[in-house]
Amino acid sequence: MQPARPGYSASMHRTLVFDARARGMRLITDDVAAVVRDARCVEGLCVVFLRHTSASLLIQENADPTVGKDFERFFARLVPDGDSIFAHDDEGPDDMPAHVRSALTQTSLAIPIIDGRLALGTWQGIFLCEHRTMPHRREVIVGVYGDG
Repeated sequence: MQPARPGYSASMHRTLVFDARARGMRLITDDVAAVVRDARCVEGLCVVFLRHTSASLLIQENADPTVGKDFERFFARLVPDGDSIFAHDDEGPDDMPAHVRSALTQTSLAIPIIDGRLALGTWQGIFLCEHRTMPHRREVIVGVYGDG
């Protein structure tokens, strides 16, 4: 990244709100890319941060919808709802499993910005992963930092 010229640095953040209807993966790449466009950042970094402990973020293949279903089957096998090893179940049998699924994935991502666009690969998309079975409102903070 070249040094910013005075008055040409791009730095902003925006909070995106999503209503997650149920457990699963939601593609949010276009929403994040819109924040980058609005920031008019040419070269820099986009930081995506999720403000929750029972959901997560992933960069994953975005071309085939079965990828999300396969992830859900994998998580169901790895961290099943209602597993007797968990004591924390204040909000139901999916409560602690949702926290574990979040801990196994990510709650923040850093994506380079090159030529004003997210530098994602051809098949990469940004996903908000809901790990609870009930609907939840989720907040994602998108920060853009770099040269305008």
